Amino acid sequence: MEKKKVLITGASRGLGLAISKKLSAEYTLILHASKPESFTHVEPGSHILCADLSDGEQLTTFCKQLKKEHGDSLYAVINNAGLTHDKPLLFQPEREIDAMLNVNLKAPILISKTAMKIFGLNKTGVIINISSVVGESGHAFQSVYAATKAGLVALSRSLAQEAGVLSEEGHSIRVFSVSPGFIETDMTDAIPQVEKEKILSMIPAKRFGKVDDVADAIAFLLSDKAAYINGTNIHINGGLI
Repeated sequence: MEKKKVLITGASRGLGLAISKKLSAEYTLILHASKPESFTHVEPGSHILCADLSDGEQLTTFCKQLKKEHGDSLYAVINNAGLTHDKPLLFQPEREIDAMLNVNLKAPILISKTAMKIFGLNKTGVIINISSVVGESGHAFQSVYAATKAGLVALSRSLAQEAGVLSEEGHSIRVFSVSPGFIETDMTDAIPQVEKEKILSMIPAKRFGKVDDVADAIAFLLSDKAAYINGTNIHINGGLI
């Protein structure tokens, strides 16, 4: 039997790479990065689909390729690619604001639009938007990044309701978001040590998360065991309030 296909954006490192490793045995993966040379590891049998998601033309081409090349058996989309430029909004250049809005929010919206066209025909599919704890809590010097992540939660809730209204009875289209807390990745490595210690003191689990903590949850959420989880936001943050 042909394996279902799962698209993972931002799959060349960090959380995206961990998710690809976790899912590779059960699914055929469509792995996205901004450019092919970004990949240091590719799971056997995977498809590579590259685009700079901050570029409108490349994003449009990416969505067209996704539908044309993989629309027949696309089962899930994991909008994981993200970008942050941490600094006070007062000093944030507009080009950085545009880049974060395009990669973190516009790209997931347009990729989800493409996926919904495919899922509407197939009557099944899952969209998982990777948000962040700061989308709810906020964080100094991450105002734009936090705004984009909060937008993904709202997008997921609304799109799940749209699927219920527009789809025929008996469909199994699910949309939700996942909000990791502070996970050990390149992004959190850049946090100053003093700030890390402050954050750690607020986490009941007394540790930062591992990428596999999130990847394991993603694998479960894609499975039939999670068939009634829809239109919600899943926190994976060690109890951080």
